[in-house]
Amino acid sequence: MTGPGEWEPEAAELVRPYVITKGRGLPDEAELSLITLVTAAPEGPRRPTRLSPEEQRLLDICSAGYLSVAEIAGHTRLPLGVVKILLAALTEGGYLITRPPVARAALADREILEEVLNGLRAKFG
Repeated sequence: MTGPGEWEPEAAELVRPYVITKGRGLPDEAELSLITLVTAAPEGPRRPTRLSPEEQRLLDICSAGYLSVAEIAGHTRLPLGVVKILLAALTEGGYLITRPPVARAALADREILEEVLNGLRAKFG
């Protein structure tokens, strides 16, 4: 107990990640990686009133356009695992659309690159 004029720090509000995610597990890395792009479904189902405040916030963030999972986690300041779980649940519910990252391009053949270099040297010295 503090006396008059003494300062007492306020307790921080803390909600356990287990409560936010409702006990759901992490989705596969192939389903939602850090660079998977996410946006709100254009004509998705109507938002039910039963969405948690965190899910509502994710829908609001994603309605602005495509963002990566990492960007969304940065905007919410929630742990990445929690954001992935909530995004997976919203995607399953039809509220979000995900676009997997583009596959890495195959490396160019060294012989072709050398021929191009030789052609450029012959043309421009």
